[in-house]
Amino acid sequence: MVGRTSKIDDVEDKDEEDDQKPYRGGEAETVNDMPSDDKSGYAALLAAAQKSQDTYSKVNNRVGIVPWGKDSNLTKTSGEGVDWVHSKKDDLFLKGQSKRIWGEFYKVVDCSDVILHVIDARNVPGTRCTMIEKHIAKNAPHKHLVFVLNKIDLVPNWVAKRWIGELAQIRPTIAFHASMTHAFGKGALISLLRQFGKLNSDKKQISVGVIGYPNVGKSSVINTLISKKSCKVAPIPGETKIWQYITLFRNIYLIDCPGVVVDTAGDSETDSVLKGVVRSERLETPEDYVDAIQDAVKREHIAAMYGLPRSGEDTWKSSEELCEKIAIKCGRLRKGGEPCLRSAAIMIINDFQRGRLPHYVAPP
Repeated sequence: MVGRTSKIDDVEDKDEEDDQKPYRGGEAETVNDMPSDDKSGYAALLAAAQKSQDTYSKVNNRVGIVPWGKDSNLTKTSGEGVDWVHSKKDDLFLKGQSKRIWGEFYKVVDCSDVILHVIDARNVPGTRCTMIEKHIAKNAPHKHLVFVLNKIDLVPNWVAKRWIGELAQIRPTIAFHASMTHAFGKGALISLLRQFGKLNSDKKQISVGVIGYPNVGKSSVINTLISKKSCKVAPIPGETKIWQYITLFRNIYLIDCPGVVVDTAGDSETDSVLKGVVRSERLETPEDYVDAIQDAVKREHIAAMYGLPRSGEDTWKSSEELCEKIAIKCGRLRKGGEPCLRSAAIMIINDFQRGRLPHYVAPP
C-alpha cells in the first residue's frame, strides 16, 4: 500500500449533506511522488497502514450498517465449536473411510461399465449408499447402476418382496441369495449382464464393478456367479483389501471392491456395530451393544438360540443377566468360575451380524 491513499479522508471536509451519505471504502489513487530513500519509504508504509486502519474503522462502525455486515460477527460466540462440539469417533469406527479404501472404490467406478450395488436385505436403508448413487448419477451418468438385494434368505418373503418393489422404482433390482449350491437370482443376474454386454457391443469386453458396505456379501456374490471360490470371503468386515479382476465370461469381467462406509450417513457407534462394519472382537466394551440387539431381535428368537426360558423366574431381565446366563450356558468362565460377560457379548454380536439371530428393518 506504499504510495496509495484512500479518498475517504476527504469526506470530513465536505458539508453536512455530503456527510450524511454512506462511507465508501476501498477507493484509492496513486501518488506520483515515490519515496527517495528507505527511511521515507518505511514512513510512507506506516502512514498508509494507519490511514487504512482509520478507513476500515470508519466504514465498519458507520451509522446504519446491518449487524451481520460487520466483520466483528465473523467470530463465533455461540453454537458449534463454542457451546458444543462433535465428539471424536474412535479409530475403530472409522474403518472403511480411509483414503486408500476410497481410492480403491473410485478406481472400480472409473473402470466399470456396469455397477452392482450390493445391499443387505436385513437393513436396506442402512446399507444403501445414497451418496454413491448421487456421485454416479452426477459424474458418470453413462454407467449402469443395478441394485442386488443380497441375503434374502435371512428375511421373510414379504419383506424381500416389498423392498424389491421400493428399490425397483429407482433402479433395476434383483433379489439374490449367494450360495455355491442353492443360489437364488443367479440366472437373472447373469442374463442381465449379458444384455448389458450386447448394449456395449462396440467394446471387446465390459467390466462389472461390485460395490457396497462391508460385510454385505460382495465377494460371495462374485463367487456365486462364477461357481467357484475365487474371492476370499469371511463373515467379518474388511476381508477384501484391494480391488481385483475376475473373469466371468470371455467378454465380461467382474471387479471386487473393498467395502466403503459413508460417514455422511450419520451412523452412531451402535449403528456401525449392528451393520457389521466393526469386528466385535476389537470392541472395548461389547456389552454396551447388547441392549440394541435385544431391541432389534424378538425375545423368543434369543431364547430359542441360546436355550433359555422365554418367561418365568429363570428368564433374563437385563442385558447383563442375559450375558451371564449365556456365559454359564456356553462355558465362558473366568478364573474362579465367574462368567465372562465380554466373551458372551461378543458371541451375541457375532450371531446377530451373521444371521443366526433373525432381524430385519421393515419396509415402508
